Amino acid sequence: MQEAFSKIVQMFEIAFITGDRWKLYLNGLGVTLQVSFFAAVLGLLIGSTLALMKLSAGKNGRRSIWDYIASVYLDIIRGTPAVLQLLIMYFIILSSVRNGILIAIISFGINSGAYVAEIVRAGILAVDKGQTEAGRSLGLSKAQTMLYIVIPQAVKNVLPPMGNEFIVLLKETAIVGYVGLSDLTRIANQISSRTYEPFMPLIGAAVIYFIIIKMLTVLLGKLERRMRVSDNR
Repeated sequence: MQEAFSKIVQMFEIAFITGDRWKLYLNGLGVTLQVSFFAAVLGLLIGSTLALMKLSAGKNGRRSIWDYIASVYLDIIRGTPAVLQLLIMYFIILSSVRNGILIAIISFGINSGAYVAEIVRAGILAVDKGQTEAGRSLGLSKAQTMLYIVIPQAVKNVLPPMGNEFIVLLKETAIVGYVGLSDLTRIANQISSRTYEPFMPLIGAAVIYFIIIKMLTVLLGKLERRMRVSDNR
């Protein structure tokens, strides 16, 4: 038992302490969080725009050209793997750009936007139609009704699944190593190759991911409970 414990301690020292390798994990975590955060912001902007495009209607309630454009976008992005989109963005579309982090942010933002669009659209549709009719009866335009009445109420429906989308996005960024970015997963893999001991680096990276995601899950749970307080009357 003591021998096994000593072995674990030795592996931990090699994976994290020797050569200040913990700094590599910290830098890798910084890349992961940076890509995830800014991609989430970009995805929110794209997704909100796409949701409004999907909800736009032409004359006589027919589908508008914006609806068709948004549908094509959603079909393409959701129908292809995220890693393939990242490679296409890095080696083809933005091949002249030397900032790998920027490319990753754009690629994941575009990918996330397709899923955020459906979340936002569902949140808006969940608001009772009577709210829209009430806004129009007060003399508000369709855009004003959407902006001042519908969207504020939809936020409560949108935030919980939006938080889950961010968690998924955080885990998906583990593939940025395909384009040479030294994120947390790539750092763990590199240290495994150097030390010829994959157990501790990979398990350590998994633990770091777990802690961050667990913290986010707890925060989201508290936020959701606080937002539901108004429903318990």
